[in-house]
Amino acid sequence: MKRLFTAKSKLGLVALVALMASVPAWSETKIGYVDFQRLADESPQMKVVRDAMQAEFGPKQRELQTEAQNGKARQDKLTKDAATMSDDQKARAEKELRDLQRDLERKNAELQDDFNARRNEEMSRLQKSLVEEVRAYAKAQNYDLIVAEAIYATPALDITPQILSALQAHSGAGSGATSKPASSSGTSSSSKPQPH
Repeated sequence: MKRLFTAKSKLGLVALVALMASVPAWSETKIGYVDFQRLADESPQMKVVRDAMQAEFGPKQRELQTEAQNGKARQDKLTKDAATMSDDQKARAEKELRDLQRDLERKNAELQDDFNARRNEEMSRLQKSLVEEVRAYAKAQNYDLIVAEAIYATPALDITPQILSALQAHSGAGSGATSKPASSSGTSSSSKPQPH
């Protein structure tokens, strides 16, 4: 029994010495915090994505708005002229308006589906690009740990402004290979960058 107690004591003593030896290593650990949502929102790559999405979907959206205005004008005309129209004319005009409304709703739904698929594709690509930029910055600055979600982080740990500066420098230097949006030929569904 005495031997067992001595063996346990020695094992505990070795564990305590090992723990004490590791404390200085933790005090030298370099940790940074990244506000990933801010990084995504303020990055030059996001501006490129927004501009490309606007260029791709803006004309279609304006076209649908024009169709909606035309439908409203036709509805107003029908309401105004209904008293003077024959039953057949009125029924035909109402059917045309219903068909127009259904067609407009279908086109709006298709546009929204296309927009969402494209946005998800671009956000996935942007997220991958930003993660790589954070990794490169962390390695270059000898960080041991970078966290993107935290309940609390002091401003001294926040390296988001430095990474935004690096992104802007890369964007200004013309290395926008990762910041160019994909062509509109294919779409895939992916998740957005996670807010903290």
